[in-house]
Amino acid sequence: MTAAIGRRKRRKLKSEINVVPYIDVMLVLLIIFMVTAPLLTLSFDVDLPNSQAKALESKQDPVIVSVRLDGQLSLKLPDAKEPAPMEAGQLQAQLGALAAQDKNLRVIVAADKAVAYEKVIAAMDVIKRANVEKVGLATDAR
Repeated sequence: MTAAIGRRKRRKLKSEINVVPYIDVMLVLLIIFMVTAPLLTLSFDVDLPNSQAKALESKQDPVIVSVRLDGQLSLKLPDAKEPAPMEAGQLQAQLGALAAQDKNLRVIVAADKAVAYEKVIAAMDVIKRANVEKVGLATDAR
């Protein structure tokens, strides 16, 4: 009898993690989230007012002021194909006349990235002196 007890094999210890309970918990959480996610959408009805306003028929193209690498300014009107080179005084007079006719005149300053910042600011200063309210900046990344 004592010999039978000694012959039993001892159980070897496992050094592995039992992941089955973790998978069970993950699947239960997944089901809970899948069931509750559609219920979490918050929404409410909005009663918007009616309007008789119509959309704008045509948007006015902007006037483009180009600044070249040497500091030369040029003006491209929406109906022109090529920009017209001009001095700062001429540009200010031309833009002032356009701004007097149309208060919503949009002007875009276009410059290459190699143009000195000082020259771009000088062009924007000329535009501001012409009483143009809406000025944008576009750079060419060539």
